[in-house]
Amino acid sequence: MNVKVRDGLWAAGALLLALVTLFAPLGRPVHWWLVVASAVWAAALVPISARWPRWAIVLTAPLNGVNNLLALAPTSLVVFRSARSIRSQGQLWALVGVTVVLQAAFGGLHSWRADDSLVEYLLGTLFSVVFLLIFPAVSGALIGRRKPLTQVLMERNDYLEHARALTASTARSATRAHIASEMHDMLSHRLRQLTTHADALEQSAAEHAPELREQVELIRKTSAVAMEELREILGVLGTSSEHDEDAGTRADVQRLVAASSAAGLSVHLDWSGADLADADARLRRAVHRVVREALTNVHKHAPSARTRVAVTVADRVRVEVVNGPSAAPRGAGTRRGLIGLEERVELIGGSFLAGVPAGGGFRVLADLPSHPVVQEETGGASAVVEAPPPITAEVLTMPRVVGSGCLATLSLVPALGTAFVLLLVAVFSRSEISQEEFEKFQMSVTNEGEVTETFGFGVPSDHAGCYRYHVDGSDDRDFEVCFDRDSGLMTAKRELAR
Repeated sequence: MNVKVRDGLWAAGALLLALVTLFAPLGRPVHWWLVVASAVWAAALVPISARWPRWAIVLTAPLNGVNNLLALAPTSLVVFRSARSIRSQGQLWALVGVTVVLQAAFGGLHSWRADDSLVEYLLGTLFSVVFLLIFPAVSGALIGRRKPLTQVLMERNDYLEHARALTASTARSATRAHIASEMHDMLSHRLRQLTTHADALEQSAAEHAPELREQVELIRKTSAVAMEELREILGVLGTSSEHDEDAGTRADVQRLVAASSAAGLSVHLDWSGADLADADARLRRAVHRVVREALTNVHKHAPSARTRVAVTVADRVRVEVVNGPSAAPRGAGTRRGLIGLEERVELIGGSFLAGVPAGGGFRVLADLPSHPVVQEETGGASAVVEAPPPITAEVLTMPRVVGSGCLATLSLVPALGTAFVLLLVAVFSRSEISQEEFEKFQMSVTNEGEVTETFGFGVPSDHAGCYRYHVDGSDDRDFEVCFDRDSGLMTAKRELAR
């Protein structure tokens, strides 16, 4: 609910509650304009407490000078709300001290006008100060202090969660770097030796054992492919290989096409758009991998087919490798390479398609985003789970919330309960006298206290010290009862028409 709407509802409720005194007075009746003024005052304290909380606490004191308890009871909510907003505890309790003095002064003025005894004045002031001022102020101050503490705890929790995530990421990077270092030191050296020996063996076989040339050439090519795959794995693990910066550029794709052409494949390149030298490294590696894997499959399954490699660079990067039908029968493959390509392409937000086109042959198509947003991960069971979101303040400080809520309840229930009881008394109290009861009054014997205790307070009459009570069983007649303030005895009584 909007704060302004909520404040409006609270203000309207305080106004209506205080105006009940017009129809059912509690205690000695007062003039109607004082009831209305106190009701408007109590309602105005609600928005004032939101904007000027310090003034709101002090301005509750004048209500103690008017005999309108239904306007005084809601001030506990005003004090509670204001105390919650005041950060300085010294200022808060200085304001409470000033308000106590003002409440005692206004309460004394009211008691003097109402001719109350000293005991009645002290009890009324004590109740107002303790239950309508101090208790709400203590509760509001504690809950107000909880808010900044909760904010600090939430910020610390957020910091620790991010620190944990950063530590996990750092550990993951260190593990990858260690694995890559081991692979580079152990495997790359062996593969280079294997490639060197395969080159020497191929030259020797060409001279002395031509029948072994194809097998030796296969060993050399396989070792070269293994070396390229090792470089790619090292790149995925976060390390750089000697060709990583150039992988996926126009020059790199041209080298792949030239190498396939030198190996006897009929292939040509169509490159459209800008170079990818400044593109994301993951995008360039994906382009390199798609072209290389597709040409490798052509070498294996359709070495005599005409092949076209097309790379289109625009808002997205489109890589297409198409070979025509081959006279040689197509061998059965495991499709593991194509599955790996599809996973790599989807990992950076692209789409992959591989299959036989309508005219025969084979087609590999990858549509890649120019700016990949998905982090490249290997996935699976070994993937590191990201840190959960920070714990909310409500969960983090639930014991504090419960404790503050109980204290707030203890401080506000007396005030709200008082208002409820007073409202019931005002609504259901007797303000009418039957003819038989009226005839029992004795001039100068029946005092004011006996009448008010039995029949409640009547409506002020036009004569000073006189009050009107409705005649029980009559719609248009009232009794007027007057009292002598000096002797406290009833001095006049008569029946009036409405």
